[in-house]
Amino acid sequence: MEGVDVLKITGNPNLEISRIDFDSRKVTTKSLFVAVKGVAADGHQFIDKAIQNGAKVIVGEEFSDLVTPILVGNLVYVKVKDSAEALGQMAANFYNHPSREIQLVGVTGTNGKTTTATLLYDLFTNLGNKVGLISTVENRIGNLIIPSTHTTPNALALQGLLREMVNAGCEYAFMEVSSHAVHQRRIAGTHFTGGVFTNISHDHLNYHGTFAEYIRVKKQFFDELPKGSFALTNLDDKRGSVMLQNTVAKKQTYGLKKMADYKAKIVENSIRGLQMELNGKEFFARLVGAFNAYNLLCVFATAMLLDQDEMEVMTILSNLKSAEGRFDFIYSKEKNITAIVDYAHTPDALEKVLSTIQKVRTGKEKVITVVGCGGDRDKTKRPIMAKAACDYSDQVILTSDNPRTEDPDAILADMEKGIPAYATQKALTITDRKQAIKAACQMARHGDIILVAGKGHEKYQEINGKKFPFDDKQILKEMMGLQNGSRA
Repeated sequence: MEGVDVLKITGNPNLEISRIDFDSRKVTTKSLFVAVKGVAADGHQFIDKAIQNGAKVIVGEEFSDLVTPILVGNLVYVKVKDSAEALGQMAANFYNHPSREIQLVGVTGTNGKTTTATLLYDLFTNLGNKVGLISTVENRIGNLIIPSTHTTPNALALQGLLREMVNAGCEYAFMEVSSHAVHQRRIAGTHFTGGVFTNISHDHLNYHGTFAEYIRVKKQFFDELPKGSFALTNLDDKRGSVMLQNTVAKKQTYGLKKMADYKAKIVENSIRGLQMELNGKEFFARLVGAFNAYNLLCVFATAMLLDQDEMEVMTILSNLKSAEGRFDFIYSKEKNITAIVDYAHTPDALEKVLSTIQKVRTGKEKVITVVGCGGDRDKTKRPIMAKAACDYSDQVILTSDNPRTEDPDAILADMEKGIPAYATQKALTITDRKQAIKAACQMARHGDIILVAGKGHEKYQEINGKKFPFDDKQILKEMMGLQNGSRA
């Protein structure tokens, strides 16, 4: 219970436990059950079930009358101020604080988290280190790949994963820190060597309620960084400096426009990659677009703050590829058609990808965009996404994304409201995503560019609680006659 805000203990706390659980269905003999108030359910409603399954210790915020008669013998009830916070602290204690034994850097922001964390993993691996990665796409312990279910795992899974990394000899770990994870205290008890901020734009308002609250939660991550850690922020983002206002960590900045601690300039931006001037040195990267210039600069700055050699870092960065599903493109030499798959699922991300395509296009080739919006998520961004697609594309096909429990046609109706009057002739709706991708491929002519946005690395489509196999990139390959694929 070290570090936990305990209000009251009923019963004898000198008990041995074998595991911690917050899901009553997983409780076994000698379990400690933490009743957490979640988004979908309140764990306090399952205390009796946890006791029936063998829990010996109950940790929660409420001590209900229904539970009181059962609290006899070897059963212990611990009342705490915040169950979610307690779970994080207890998980860290249970696994003997693995984050204190590894250089752990958390990356947060609306867009760029996955690319930045993955590039850092690749960079430090190529620098000769054993490295851990916790990301939306996958988790890694060295070369071992562990499937990812959330951007940031729950508190127990996170501490267990970090302990595995330490035991495997990892010296560094890079993880995405989502706003949900900060708000739900999944990272409580975790020690960060550094925190990185990429950018912030409208997203997850269905969860946070307001943009101001979303910003506050992101800022909370930096507020909680310990003295001795570093806080690195994108100074070009208008909320970048806000993230540093109350942190006690070492404040560092990066940017392409403003005077920052780490500065870069784009010399040339083409479909082949980026020619940059980085800290006064010429540098070429295989990644495309201004948004990737920020990602690369952020990675470079992080490496410098972790005391790596500048020239060695730049040499390795110049050969790295982006994360899967992030400006991930295939090319049909026969048809001279380029298709790009990108995870862009916010208006800002979609606009950045499309504006990048506009900047690297060479002539009169058309840009055909296939895009949808997820169900059970922020509805306010749906018309904005459609407008962004229309503003930057020659042809737009609105389609289904992950409808989840919503009617796909209702989601598309929300998106259609954002189609500008001038764009009605170039926008159409095809609910079936595979058919939408097929239509885009049939429309494409010599030299054209197809963007399929929204799902990126995902290999499924979520409909009514079930995940069905679906891979944008694989479908594009089939439709373009590239069964085995051919990367440009």
